[in-house]
Parts: sequence; C-alpha cells; structure tokens
Amino acid sequence: METKAGKQTNDVRENSSSLRDIQNEEDTREIPLQKVGVRGLEYPVLVLDKKNKTQHTTATVDLFVNLPHHYKGTHMSRFIEIFHKHHDNLTMKHFLEMLNEIRESLSAQYAYGVVTFPFFVEKKAPVSGEAGIMSYTCSYEGSVGDDVHNFFISIAVPVTTLCPCSKAISRYGAHNQRGIVKVKLLYSDFFWIEDIISMIESCASGGLYSVLKRKDEKWVTEHAYENPRFVEDVVREVYLGLRSFPVEKPFAWFSVEAENFESIHNHNAYAYTEYGHRPLSQKGYNE
Repeated sequence: METKAGKQTNDVRENSSSLRDIQNEEDTREIPLQKVGVRGLEYPVLVLDKKNKTQHTTATVDLFVNLPHHYKGTHMSRFIEIFHKHHDNLTMKHFLEMLNEIRESLSAQYAYGVVTFPFFVEKKAPVSGEAGIMSYTCSYEGSVGDDVHNFFISIAVPVTTLCPCSKAISRYGAHNQRGIVKVKLLYSDFFWIEDIISMIESCASGGLYSVLKRKDEKWVTEHAYENPRFVEDVVREVYLGLRSFPVEKPFAWFSVEAENFESIHNHNAYAYTEYGHRPLSQKGYNE
C-alpha cells in the first residue's frame, strides 16, 4: 500500500521530469555570450595558511562560462553545486580543477572565476611583542579551456610611507601616510601568501599593525623616518623583490601598483608597472 509521503515523492518526480527546461532550448538571435554565470556569491572557504596549515574565511565568488549563440541560457544552480564540493579545499591547484569541472558540466569551451577573501595573519608589535590580527585582501582568478590554463593570485597589503622630499627639505619631521600595495601574480610555483606580504612590507617605509604600545609607536615612527619611500620607490622595490622571490619557477608575469593616501595633498599618489608578457585570460574574457 502506497503511503501519503510516498505518493507525494512520486508526484514530485513525475512533475520534475515533465517540467519545461527553457535554458536548453534553442536561441535564434545568433549572439554568443562571453560570460554567463553567478556573481557576488558569499561563501565560507578554506585556504592554506603557513602557520596553522589552513584557515577558514569568507569569500565573494564570481563564476562564469561562455555561452554559444544557439543556447538560450545556462544552468545557474550547477555553479553553486560544484563550488560547494570544492569550497573546503581552495588550494591553488584545486581552484583550476573546480573551474574545469564547471566547464565540463555545462559543456562550455571556457570557464572563468574569481574568489576574493580576507586573509588573516597574526602579527606581533615590533618591540613589545603584543599580538594582533591583520587582514589582507586576496583573490584567486582563473580561466580554463582546451587551449587556456591560467591562474592569478592577487594580494593587497596596507603600508606606511614617509616622503623623502619632505624629509630632505624640512628642519624637523616629514609627512607620512598610509598606502596600499597590490600585486597580481601569474602562478608558476607554490608560495606562501604570508611571504609575499612580508616582502612587500619590507619595501615600504613600514608595515601596519593592529596593536601598538608606546614603545612600538616610537620604533615604527623612527623606522619610517629612516626609510623614506616615494610611491615610485615602493613599486620598484616590490618589482625587484618579486623578480628574486625564492620559488623554483620564477613568476613569468606580474603587476605591481601602489597608491598613497596623501596626508597633505587633496589627491593620492600612484604608480604601476608590469613584468613579462601577460597572457590573455581566455578568448573573449580579456580585461
């Protein structure tokens, strides 16, 4: 004898199999789409951490595939289903595997994705040793296809800079300001995000801290005064740091940009440079 619950389950199955799937229907306008998918998905993820092996954080996720002209739409739910399978293992290697699974599931030529997340590092004050947590914005960006296999890592690091010109012309003191340094790296070999952060901070007048006692403030102030940097200096020093970064396979391409939030001007100071030949993200996905 069929129960009421069993009958409802069978009804759902029958209704589902008879539901019209408009996305799979043909489109006659003959307009291919370079990107279709989901944007702004917020999701918990697990990323690698040098000190603790892994860390939990929350990412904002964009996932896309290309859509040939004869398809009306794509299956949006599959992006989420596949990402959910991989969200607790977003290592650099598995990120591209996740994108390739999306591409194959949706029968697309290309798949493209960006995952942006705060990366947390415990950082101790330079003199007192008091610990606090710093947050750095990072992102993974990848594209896969039969002829494309690219993966980029972006890292944004807040710094402090002291103006060399102000120091040279002033009888005492020099103006300083916070800034942000952003690098984007074409992945070639494994590295730790924390090591890139430390290198970038060493190229500025100083790094930032979440906890500082008075003796720490004295050290930070004097350290910046002894290491003045123009925004151009910071970009060039980071460039050199990336060129000599200790990886077995050197970065084939990277970009470096720095922006100082000027303390005595009504504008910001900015500098940017690239190294190497930048590959296209993929056909139709150029930035």
